[in-house]
Parts: sequence; structure tokens; C-alpha cells
Amino acid sequence: MEILGKLQVSGLRMEIDNIKSSAALIYAEFIQNADRRTATWFLMSSPLPQTLIIAAYIYFVTSLGPRIMENRKAFDLKGVLIIYNFSVVALSLYMCYEYVMSGWGTGYSFHCDLVDYSDSPQAARMAATCWLYYFSKFIEMLDTIFFVLRKKNSQVTFLHVYHHSIMPFTWWFGVRFSAGGMGTFHALLNCVVHVIMYSYYGLTALGPKYQKYLWWKKYLTTIQLIQFVMVTSHISQYFFIKDCTYQFPIFIYIIASYGLIFLFLFLNFWYHAYTKGKRLPKVLQNQTWAHHSNGVMNGNASHEKEE
Repeated sequence: MEILGKLQVSGLRMEIDNIKSSAALIYAEFIQNADRRTATWFLMSSPLPQTLIIAAYIYFVTSLGPRIMENRKAFDLKGVLIIYNFSVVALSLYMCYEYVMSGWGTGYSFHCDLVDYSDSPQAARMAATCWLYYFSKFIEMLDTIFFVLRKKNSQVTFLHVYHHSIMPFTWWFGVRFSAGGMGTFHALLNCVVHVIMYSYYGLTALGPKYQKYLWWKKYLTTIQLIQFVMVTSHISQYFFIKDCTYQFPIFIYIIASYGLIFLFLFLNFWYHAYTKGKRLPKVLQNQTWAHHSNGVMNGNASHEKEE
């Protein structure tokens, strides 16, 4: 029996080793097509480091954080929120500029724009901007962490956490394989929208005396709808352009799916808020729609509670 047990253990170890070897071979074959320029950049060596960060983020905001805060007083993060939101505005403005200067305002056709894998200054600048956009998604995870620390757990929805998790995860593959071209248009648009959205959040965090500067609040949802219409329309060109040899079409499908899903989700909220919601008192309409569109759908921290 002892010998049989040893043989079983030995066989199990061999099977595990074979699985590891197979996985290593599959990964090696997969990664050989990656962009050599981004191989040594921070978090780019493999998808494992970011997977661990994302897993830790999900665990903290959905389980550990709420349990830690359960019997504690909510943190007053007004000063932190002001600095954070306006810092994200500045970062988003910088990324807008870099996207424009590295392609979207200096030669891209807005049609079948391929990825430039050369070492030219402009191609390298585009790749670096894509990495910065990818890294900014980890910074934006603070949105949810601030919710937890302020005991605003009702705003930590599945959709919110999903958005903040899936964006950096998919963008790792984008930076590693396709840092440029038509697949980056949605990132440029998203940076533009974030300049507007985080400006609103920053002004809101400043307190009630800044309410007079927030007259444009009602246009936030419209801006997001326009964003997803533009993203979906632009990326869908690929399916109608003849001989568009975009190097990694898988990203076209991912972006198109993402744009359509969020467009329909926005339209659904729009319908419930502005059609069915019209039967509600105006205050309730505004509160419901603001919470869903600004806090949930965009995946960003809605600071309306500071108003």
C-alpha cells in the first residue's frame, strides 16, 4: 500500500509538471508575437502581477474593506478627494495631448490606422502613452477604495467593480501587443470625458459654495452617451473597410463589444430616468439618474454626497 501511495504521488507530480510545461509552452508561443518595445516596462513582463493587483482590489472593495470599516467611523476625505480628482484631470489632459501628438492629430486617418511597431520617435511616444493610460486605470481604482473608506458601500456595485477590473486587465494585452493604431481612439475619447467628469467631481468635493459652477451637471450623461456612440461608430468601420490589415483584430472585437454593451446600458438608464422616471418627483429623478450614470456606469466616484 505504501509503494502504491508513493507511485500515485509520483504520478500526480508528473502530471502537474506536464501541465506546467504545456502552459509554459503555450505562453511562450503566445508572447512571442508581442511588442518587443514594451517587454521590459513596468508591469509588462507578464499578466500575473496585474492579475494579483486586480484580485487584491476586488477582495478589498467587496469583502475585506467593508468588514474593516463596519465598526469604524467613515473617513473624512474631502481634502484627499479634491487633490485626487484634480490630479486625474491633469493626468487626463496630459494623455489627451500625448495621444493627439503621437498620432491622432499628426497623421492618423481616423479609418484603418495600423499599429506602428517601429522605433521612430512618434511610434515610441504612442506606445508610451498607451502604457500611461493603462497605468492610470490602477490609479482610478482609488475611486472604489474611497467609497469603502467613506462607507458608501451602496455605490460599490458589480458594474462599478467590473469596469475598474476589466479595463486594466484588457489594456495589458493592448499595450503588450497593439500599442497604437485605431484601437486607441476610445482611449483618447475616454481621456477627454474624464477631464470633464473628474472636474465635476473635484468641484463637487470643494463644497456647496461651488454649486453655481456645476450648472452643466445635466449634460454629463449626454457626454457619456456621445462617447460610446463615437467609439462604436469608429471601431465598427473595420467591418466595412476592404483590406484593412489591422495587426490584431481581436482588439477590434473587444472594443466594439465593450462600446455596444455600455451604450445599451446607458440607453436603458436613460429610458428609466427620463421616460418612466418622469412620474417621479423631480428631485428623485435627478438623484436616481445622477447616481447611476455618474457613479455606476462611468465607473467613477460620484461625489454628490458632498453637495
